[in-house]
Amino acid sequence: MGQQKPIKLLTTLLRHGTIPHALLFSGIDGIGKQLTAMAFAMACNCLNPEPEHLCEGGHSFHTAQNRHAETNPCGNCRSCRKIQSGNHPDIIIIEPSGLFIRIRQIRALCRTLAMKPLEARLRVVIILDSQAMNPAAGNALLKVLEEPPDRTILILTARHPSDLFPTIVSRCQHIRFNPITRKNIMTILIEKEGVHPDDAAIITTMASGSLSKALFMIGSQKRTNWIRQRKWLIDEIDSLTSRPIGSLLAFAARLSKNKEMLPESLEVITSYFRDLVVCKYCPDKIINRDLQSKIQKASQKMTTAALLSKISSIQSAQRDIRINANLRLTLEVLVMRLATV
Repeated sequence: MGQQKPIKLLTTLLRHGTIPHALLFSGIDGIGKQLTAMAFAMACNCLNPEPEHLCEGGHSFHTAQNRHAETNPCGNCRSCRKIQSGNHPDIIIIEPSGLFIRIRQIRALCRTLAMKPLEARLRVVIILDSQAMNPAAGNALLKVLEEPPDRTILILTARHPSDLFPTIVSRCQHIRFNPITRKNIMTILIEKEGVHPDDAAIITTMASGSLSKALFMIGSQKRTNWIRQRKWLIDEIDSLTSRPIGSLLAFAARLSKNKEMLPESLEVITSYFRDLVVCKYCPDKIINRDLQSKIQKASQKMTTAALLSKISSIQSAQRDIRINANLRLTLEVLVMRLATV
């Protein structure tokens, strides 16, 4: 899936027996962070490598030289099957309860970590969307990181390290996951999912490097809805500067009502403004290639500084939405800023 660097680093940690007590996987949603965390948990506990390859001292793995395959989980042993089915008692997954990861969830984890693993060589705790921890939960987790339990690895996933307490980030080995390349997503949609190349190109653009988003969008009805949504968004954006305030507020209201599509909608708007900037300097690098003529005309009407300011406003709104700011008000402010020449 195009995550060769993270996988290579994790393989090296396994082979050399230098697994840290905490890892932070960062990157946008839908690029394989959770899948990789689960595969790593399997690799740490796969029963195919002989038990003597586990060094004294719990946290270390050592595989014999020239046995590279042993860093990969077999997928067939009892341990691998339990992890794959979600039934392994020592592979613990924590995810947000509603909008947040709450203090009670971390306290329950602490009680579990006070006991020895039941059967795993290395217990693995995977905290998904760790940026959703409220302050109390973050402080409780920090205590775990400061005094890591024996034979336990914590893997945190997050969109951006800056969304976490710096003290938490500093106690984890950070591994960045990159967006999936446009070419890889296009290949999967066309060859494995049977999507027409023209539709695949548009869906890939809207997915912004997230394979899970692309796969979510490709059902026949969904595909039509998303393609129409992109056209509607870009047409609306192009006309903002000439519209009265009431019409701008109506646009914001419509965005706020469709919460399911909102994250991707904001990404579509961002990619469009990005293309308007890129078109000024490298027209062949634009993302929305099927809209090249439209982008060239719109790009001439705005300065680079104005376009960058609009992109910054979208990013600010996205951050506010992630921390549960008032959605309608946030979008109204955003639309007003986007309508400014």
